[in-house]
Amino acid sequence: MRMYDLIMKKRNGAALTKEEIEFMVKGFTDGSIPDYQMSAMMMAVYFQGMTEEETLYLTLAMQHSGDVLDLTAISGIKVDKHSTGGVGDKTSLALAPMVAACGIKVAKMSGRGLGHTGGTIDKLESFPGFSTEISTEQFFENVEKNSIAIMGQTKDLAPADKKLYALRDVTATVDNMSLIASSIMSKKLAAGADAIVLDVKTGSGAFMKAEKDAFALAEEMVKIGKNAGKETIAVVSDMDQPLGEAVGNILEVKEAIATLNGNGPKDFETLCITLGSHMLVAGKAAENEEQAENMLREVIQNGKALEKLAQFVTSQGGDASYVYEPEKFEKAAIIEEITAPETGYVSAVNCEEIGNCSLVLGGGRETKESSIDLTVGLVLKKKRGDFVKKGEVMAQIYGNDRGKTDNAKERFLKAFRFSDKAPEQTAFIKGIVKV
Repeated sequence: MRMYDLIMKKRNGAALTKEEIEFMVKGFTDGSIPDYQMSAMMMAVYFQGMTEEETLYLTLAMQHSGDVLDLTAISGIKVDKHSTGGVGDKTSLALAPMVAACGIKVAKMSGRGLGHTGGTIDKLESFPGFSTEISTEQFFENVEKNSIAIMGQTKDLAPADKKLYALRDVTATVDNMSLIASSIMSKKLAAGADAIVLDVKTGSGAFMKAEKDAFALAEEMVKIGKNAGKETIAVVSDMDQPLGEAVGNILEVKEAIATLNGNGPKDFETLCITLGSHMLVAGKAAENEEQAENMLREVIQNGKALEKLAQFVTSQGGDASYVYEPEKFEKAAIIEEITAPETGYVSAVNCEEIGNCSLVLGGGRETKESSIDLTVGLVLKKKRGDFVKKGEVMAQIYGNDRGKTDNAKERFLKAFRFSDKAPEQTAFIKGIVKV
């Protein structure tokens, strides 16, 4: 078998076999197939596309290119959740304890943030002492005992995907539905859960700006999961404005805690309940979404979800007193208000630009080596559809550098559009994808 022949086959529009894709992935991972040949293959795939079978074969080949976590030693059904990322997306911090408090095992691998999207690990490290660098044995033990554990992704998890993504990133071949879906799902499948619930974002702050593209990606990933023998459900949700009100690591942790106390923003609570209900049904803890929603609301009301967060933080070395006393979290030196420049309805928000404001303040990473300031960020007081008077507070900004804070303020105001009429209301949950 020669890579040259496979490139020509795909260039001419033919489908690759399972054996051919396995050969290609193995060779590229071990270095026997050079970058320039894989670049040519990716460009051929970009223009010719991949069949449903090819996409599955590519996903499975990347999944098995490194370690595959075997969670069978943990009792019960293990359910994982994945988000395609966005601004203010602190969902795992509230959702995982809610689901675990209902008795479902949440064994999750998470990453750090890059660019304007915050990483779950960075947010969790806001708790003094908290660590995701735990052994696999400790991870298993925590899931079995507490129904919840989150650890950092190991470098040996789907290494082919990491190498392939880096190549696609510099050869203009990222934007292909099969390649995006197989990249995400190879890591999810390697993490070993029995069922997967996906949160696919759409809007100005999402990777998939157009709703039709978000649904196409959701369908592609759900098909992969089903064909791989895993129950997989996707929820398509809005990211045309930040999720909740807080953007920035510690600020988002505090908002997640407020949500577990029953005082969170409506959109964030809705997302957690929606995703959580599908996780409970997939984990056989509830017969239908309505029963699952009632269970999730109950663990918020009776305090068990908050207790579960505290238990989770303690089990991974963190100081759980912050769960009950969030005012103890470190604060930024500069806390100021941003006021409205005119009177009118907020008609649109450039969500990605709000994320960039947090990045400018120091709350995100320009490169993987960048350090993050956990204290900085924004708390929005006005969002799309709200009426605002000139001079009224639109947000609080948290910074530690005068120049960066002023720059972020300026960018923040440019991200908003105003009109004299209220904008048309759009659905927050765009739809559920099951195959």
